[in-house]
Amino acid sequence: MIKARIVVTLKTGVLDPQGKAIEAALQSFGIGDVGSVRQGKVFDVEIEASDRAQAETTLKAACEKLLANTVIENYAIEIA
Repeated sequence: MIKARIVVTLKTGVLDPQGKAIEAALQSFGIGDVGSVRQGKVFDVEIEASDRAQAETTLKAACEKLLANTVIENYAIEIA
């Protein structure tokens, strides 16, 4: 089993209303030093693969087909 983490974030320039809401909430709790917040998703995945290259290929397909909306989101795959 190969362990991986996939981080999905909005592309630069895409509006992030959840990030803005979190930013406002932090400020309302007195945490005013936060400049801006961008919200994203993290997926921790265990995958059966013969090697890292095969795991990365399979995980990239998962991102392209399901985990990320590649029109508005970027993703990064980190294999442990």
